Amino acid sequence: MKLTLCDVQGQRFMEGVPGQPLIERAEDVGSVLETCFAHAVDRLLLYPENLTARFFDLSSGEAGMLLQKLRTYHIRLAIVSSPTLRMSRRFADLLADEQRGPDVRLFDERAAAQEWLCSGRE
Repeated sequence: MKLTLCDVQGQRFMEGVPGQPLIERAEDVGSVLETCFAHAVDRLLLYPENLTARFFDLSSGEAGMLLQKLRTYHIRLAIVSSPTLRMSRRFADLLADEQRGPDVRLFDERAAAQEWLCSGRE
């Protein structure tokens, strides 16, 4: 499992490798959590390729399972989108609801995602 520990002005987070698979099945989120715990971080920056193939299709249930695990362990998740990202309409609705809370956000660029993760604000 390839995650990188990032430290920006004392704020630490784990980051997936752009373009590389990381969580191939929803159950793999446990390994991501273990890595976060091992480095004492509660923030995670991922790219669409790091997530399961059907993560952005709400009917698969993969997003719900993954997000619930992260929420249970108080892990903030920033996802850096890509121009080719396709998501189901229902996933877009879920994301709109999530964006109001402190747990998950979708960003167009890494810098904005990193700023949100490091800001400590919701």
